[in-house]
Amino acid sequence: MCGICGFYSKRNITKEHLRMMNDSLRHRGPDDHGEEIYPGTEGYLIGMAHRRLSILDLSDSGHQPMWSADGRVSVVFNGEIYNFRELRLQLADYPFHTSCDTEVILAAYMKWGIACIRHFNGMFALCIFDRKKNEMFLARDRIGKKPLYYWTDKYHGADSLVFASELKPIMLCPGFTKRINTKVIPRYLYQQYIHAPDTIFKDVYKLEPGSILCFSNGKTKKLKYWDIAKEYYKCQNMSVCDYAAAKEELKTLLIEAVKLRMEADVPIGTLLSGGYDSSLVTAIAQEIAGTVPVKTFSVGFMESQTDESEYAKAVARYLGTDHAQMICTQTDLVKLLADSPKFFDEPFADPSLIPTMAVSKFAKQDVTVCLTGDGGDEFFCGYGYYQQVKWAQRLDIPGAVMHILGNAASVEERYPMPVRIISQNRNRKTKTQIRSQTYANCAEHMLLEENGMIPLKYNEENYRISDWQVRRMLLDMDTYLPGDILAKVDRASMKYSLECRCPILDKNVMEYSFRLKHCFKCKGGGKKQKMILKDITHEYIPKEIMDRPKMGFNIPLDKWMRSFLNEQISSYADTAYLKKQGIFRPSFCNKIIHSYLKNGNAGNYTGKNYQNICWNFFLFQQWYEYWCS
Repeated sequence: MCGICGFYSKRNITKEHLRMMNDSLRHRGPDDHGEEIYPGTEGYLIGMAHRRLSILDLSDSGHQPMWSADGRVSVVFNGEIYNFRELRLQLADYPFHTSCDTEVILAAYMKWGIACIRHFNGMFALCIFDRKKNEMFLARDRIGKKPLYYWTDKYHGADSLVFASELKPIMLCPGFTKRINTKVIPRYLYQQYIHAPDTIFKDVYKLEPGSILCFSNGKTKKLKYWDIAKEYYKCQNMSVCDYAAAKEELKTLLIEAVKLRMEADVPIGTLLSGGYDSSLVTAIAQEIAGTVPVKTFSVGFMESQTDESEYAKAVARYLGTDHAQMICTQTDLVKLLADSPKFFDEPFADPSLIPTMAVSKFAKQDVTVCLTGDGGDEFFCGYGYYQQVKWAQRLDIPGAVMHILGNAASVEERYPMPVRIISQNRNRKTKTQIRSQTYANCAEHMLLEENGMIPLKYNEENYRISDWQVRRMLLDMDTYLPGDILAKVDRASMKYSLECRCPILDKNVMEYSFRLKHCFKCKGGGKKQKMILKDITHEYIPKEIMDRPKMGFNIPLDKWMRSFLNEQISSYADTAYLKKQGIFRPSFCNKIIHSYLKNGNAGNYTGKNYQNICWNFFLFQQWYEYWCS
């Protein structure tokens, strides 16, 4: 796990500039660094830099940028290629000099060209420069576990490219200007994160998961090598219909995925919440480790309603792991909140980022690598709102009737909120994104009119699936999982130089999940969710230990915002401050924020969604104050 940055540009970017950009990623890779600049053609310069967190082959031979044996190709790489030993056997004719996975990338490129990306099973963001072709390739793993940003602009009429694992190096690049991309802010206020390819800055983009960007002498081309919808359709043609066989095969794939991710030359553990996904990963890891207890980590909170630590402790006790638990105070969490903008260097408001930072900091005291249960909810139908999606589909025809009658009598806005949401859900392109239109309108109206708005919902037409529940799961895999969950875990863990690995997001596990009948994952319209994963878990851990309501990893937002954060939030909504900032509509924002802070969910803007929009506004302003004021 590391950090990378670099450029393909005619700008006067010196090695000193490149080193400064690279050093902003030191938290991602404190063990080693490398910066190199090469001459290209037509006046271009190519820069490549790397910060290393040593995991495999701790010797100096893993130093990057790394060159191919013939000096033609160089690479900088963030992540892990889990099947690198298997690939190395297929590449036996290459003169290897190291035992690390980075050199396997070079050997694979020399044999297969950029199509080598399809052979990799892992989490990665990488840059390959081919000196012979004068081509630079950026690539990101299938599901977007590792981040990759790029900035494109013109310098003296020539297009240039600057890339990095985070926004910090790009912000430090000579010539870069922080121009806020106001068009993405309504969607951020609506959903708490900014989804690829957009970022908070104009002309800066996230490379989408499963994508490759090619850049050569000012020409850019992007291609998709792994697509959620296409892979789902392809795998459905090989559908598995026998439940017992499916459960056994999935268990085998999970065991192999965990085993691959336990390979490291540094201490390894698991982040154990006590929920099904992390408990299953921990159970498999402990089975593989045998008599040596696996190190497990959890955090608890003083507020009992959000504390899952006792459940994690019960699972750890049953499995016999070496468990460590930390109870966080409000003071601990607030300090992490204040520190978050430095490491989440574009607006990000998922409240669970704070406890995720807490458990990462705690685990780093003993290990360098942790396994997690990320991906289980999206791939195996675990979220509670998937039940709501199922009910919405059943009520869609009555909702259409209510919509016609409500509009005819001009009473639709007076319907109770649940009825209104179903009634107004008439856009066939966004059927599964069930949420109050009033809330979406609020997010739009918070911005100045001249900034222009973008649609707040995603187009679902790529998912030609009649079952809304399945369609929403695929949408979440494309959007919420990489944009929120994986971004959160990456930034929170790498803040402390901790590598997190996700066995459920193994290529083979993901693709096999697409072959399963949906009823293996969810039965009774959502009453039995994650059924196949739960049944596998019960082979390791008794059902009575595991069965309990899903809680999540949250903090008491309402309590925090309306008490000790009240004054700070109010200052961000001050009319003079907003006018100077020039992004938000002062009168509207002031009205919403102060109504909520005074009255909570009983104010003029009722419902917990307005608690969320106020929180998202606060995190944006906190980010803006740190990076742009």
